[in-house]
Amino acid sequence: MTDTLHCPACGALNHCSLADPRTATQDCWCYGVSIDPAVLQALPEALRDLACLCPRCAAVEDQLRAAGNSPIR
Repeated sequence: MTDTLHCPACGALNHCSLADPRTATQDCWCYGVSIDPAVLQALPEALRDLACLCPRCAAVEDQLRAAGNSPIR
């Protein structure tokens, strides 16, 4: 069973607003970035589409910083 609050690749908090009932009405940070499809394909098929990657594993930290949208506070 996958925990939707943690990254399926590394187990760190993924900061997904949709997975947290307190922020579920807000868009997830991943909606505003471009994740390389190869990153998603590198996940085992059984772990795909079940939980957000964390920004580090999604390789989008630079994009988030540039946009001023880092989910990590």
